[in-house]
Amino acid sequence: MSDGYTCFDIQLDDGVATVTMNRGEQLNTMVPAFWEELPTLVRELDSSGGARVIVLASTGRHFSAGMDLAVFGDRPDGNAKAGPGRLRANMRANVLHLQETFSVLEKARMPVLAAIQGGCIGGAVDMVTACDMRYATEDAFFCIQEINIGMTADVGTLQRLPKLIPEGVCRELAYTGRRMPAAEAKAVGLVNEVFADHEELLDGVREVARTIASKSPLAIYGSKEMITYTRDHSTADSLDHIATWQSGMFQPSEMMESFTARAEKRDGDFEDLLPFEGGVDQGVG
Repeated sequence: MSDGYTCFDIQLDDGVATVTMNRGEQLNTMVPAFWEELPTLVRELDSSGGARVIVLASTGRHFSAGMDLAVFGDRPDGNAKAGPGRLRANMRANVLHLQETFSVLEKARMPVLAAIQGGCIGGAVDMVTACDMRYATEDAFFCIQEINIGMTADVGTLQRLPKLIPEGVCRELAYTGRRMPAAEAKAVGLVNEVFADHEELLDGVREVARTIASKSPLAIYGSKEMITYTRDHSTADSLDHIATWQSGMFQPSEMMESFTARAEKRDGDFEDLLPFEGGVDQGVG
């Protein structure tokens, strides 16, 4: 792993990669470097094969206050004479680039678990909705802040959130910009569990991560692939997809190891996924 990240600290322990946003004093706002570093580090973890789970955590009072205004600000003015069509096409390309920052979490071969304390605001909601599971502290809250500053959320919230919670609740959050507290988020299914404080949150999420890491990485990869594919396709297409997957990926030896490990009251001994060149935006997922 590269060690030159400015917005994140990374620790890999027994297959669990903890990726921690480290700008707590600045509310972990998503400065321009954030948008380059997150997809890069996820690609590195994904291509290494050694990480079986990612825990996305944070420091400070709030998980993240969302996109930093600098992302909207000073851009090179070399296109000042370009026509409106080219400028708008460039804007579209930039939005797609920002979207991919979070889509890599969804495309990665391993599950991504978000551990959320305090505020999860604006772009942070876009980010955690691209994760596999979300866990929160009692004081956590979620806010689609974009509507409060006169814009439509455009980096994934409005596309993924309606598939995680009831549509009417999603619309209310998107139209009003109100804060959804952790208890309500759990009640509607946005978060899996609520913990008393940040320390208990991290302990609890890491325990879930360790359990996932003890399973066959290939079977976990397949499970993530199937659930995500099924979300966006028909039942018939999804059944066909799993049939094709099993014809190539099913490993009887890993099934036998699972039975043996259970009989011997130990964790199974499974090989990591193989490393590969590239990353999740080079065709994996």
